[in-house]
Amino acid sequence: METATKSKPAKSQSPNNPSGANKNVGDFFGSLYSFNVSLKLYHWHVTGKGSYAEHMALDQALETLGDVLDRIVETTYALLENIDINVPQTPTPQNIVQHCTDFYNYIKEEREDLFTEDFQDSIIDDYQEAIQQLLYRLKKLQ
Repeated sequence: METATKSKPAKSQSPNNPSGANKNVGDFFGSLYSFNVSLKLYHWHVTGKGSYAEHMALDQALETLGDVLDRIVETTYALLENIDINVPQTPTPQNIVQHCTDFYNYIKEEREDLFTEDFQDSIIDDYQEAIQQLLYRLKKLQ
């Protein structure tokens, strides 16, 4: 039995410049990694009222986001064979809710141009879902 996966053309990948797509994907993965690190940096500074709930929400998000990042990077390596991942400098966020909201929107804007396979989109959906769950917990469960 054959299994087919759906593909779509990546806007950033032209037939003449496939390595350009790899660079864009590598920069995107570096941003995902940096976001995960930014959550850990914030996590280490959490204190005060509601800090236990915030601390636990961040712990849960970090575990999920790390697993999803590993899945999307390894899957994409299997497709592209080589990705140069560049991790940007990572400051500690001051406003964690705004930071997560902004990053969620960044993913929404970037993802369409980077991935050709539906299963890659599904993995990115899992990453965005984890951010939304974190936002829910940060806003509602203090």
